[in-house]
Amino acid sequence: MLNCRKATRLLSDRLDRPLTLKENVHLKIHLLWCSGCRNFGGHMHRMRNISRGFVDFGADDTTPDGGE
Repeated sequence: MLNCRKATRLLSDRLDRPLTLKENVHLKIHLLWCSGCRNFGGHMHRMRNISRGFVDFGADDTTPDGGE
């Protein structure tokens, strides 16, 4: 059984690499009963999406005010 420290590590790791079947099963079981780790995972996911949005916006040469 995972503790919260290991679970949050796996939540972070899965952003960078696919988890093994064993890691994935243990993490999913932990997340079933641990709302703190579920919240942490949700925050990490949202932060990654926001960061990608900034990168995508920076790649565009237009400015949000119409280019002025």
